[in-house]
Amino acid sequence: MEQDGSAPQPAGRVSSPSPRVLDEAARSAALSRIRLRHLSCFVVVAQERTLARAAARLHLSQPAVSKTLAELEELAGRRLVERGRGGTQLTPAGEEFLRYAVDVTQALESAAAVLTGAAAPIAPALRVAALPTVAGGLLVDALARLRERRPHAGLTVRIGDNPELLAGLKSGEIDLAVGRISEPAMMQGVSFELLYAESLAVVTRPQHPLAIAGDQPVSPLALLSYPLVVPGAGTAPRHDVEGFFAAHGVALPPGRTETQSVAVARALTLVSDAVWITPRHPVQLDLDRRWLRPLNVPVPGRAEPVGILSRSGAPPSELAGQLIAALRELS
Repeated sequence: MEQDGSAPQPAGRVSSPSPRVLDEAARSAALSRIRLRHLSCFVVVAQERTLARAAARLHLSQPAVSKTLAELEELAGRRLVERGRGGTQLTPAGEEFLRYAVDVTQALESAAAVLTGAAAPIAPALRVAALPTVAGGLLVDALARLRERRPHAGLTVRIGDNPELLAGLKSGEIDLAVGRISEPAMMQGVSFELLYAESLAVVTRPQHPLAIAGDQPVSPLALLSYPLVVPGAGTAPRHDVEGFFAAHGVALPPGRTETQSVAVARALTLVSDAVWITPRHPVQLDLDRRWLRPLNVPVPGRAEPVGILSRSGAPPSELAGQLIAALRELS
């Protein structure tokens, strides 16, 4: 008899499976037990960022949502969602899992729409989001150009801070965003393409006492004699504004107006002697039409990168691709 070279096994003894075989068996068992309700619940919790809102949207009780999440985490063998009084937050494992959960749920929704005959909308639609300081500048020009090329396309535009843009992208609520790059942990599953680096501008109405002097240099300390309008606390432009004054040995005065609303800041500047310190892009149209005037103030040389945010590994739709092309052309 031919020998296969392997050592003979003692009679009545069975070899134990390897750790690799055990891991594969565990993964296979977990996969067989994951249901669509687990994925749908997880995605909605990621989108709503509170169990209460997720429960209302799913038409479930909050304990039912918690139970479904717990089942999913037991199958995964790890924590996916951190629960707290301030809402929910995905763990790193949850962030990674969300990328695939969104793809699965969207694919099933599309398949269901085909089966029910409701798959094809009359016109394509695109969901876009942007920072407040970006929406009124480059994005508006790009949307206008897209509208010329695709006049019947549906567009939804949301405004939010950078964490909101990233969360909306990851959870599938938006298709494309224009914002800033964040720390690596926040950028998991998101790609960034640089469009431009944005610096600060100091602007007033044309009849402002500081603007009457024309292009004469204005001391940063002279700005303190007037009401200041600055970006909201915690934003990248606000850090730049604080650094600008710190470089001249002064702090922001207590009587300032803080706002993320470009419309509010613009209106205050037009109707009063306020001095608006802002990223340049939101006011570029007003500067070009001479509705606002830039002051000759030495602003910091540091510029904040602004670019296109999209989901990694997810090719853009045709409509999203055309908006991306317009953004590139105009930046």
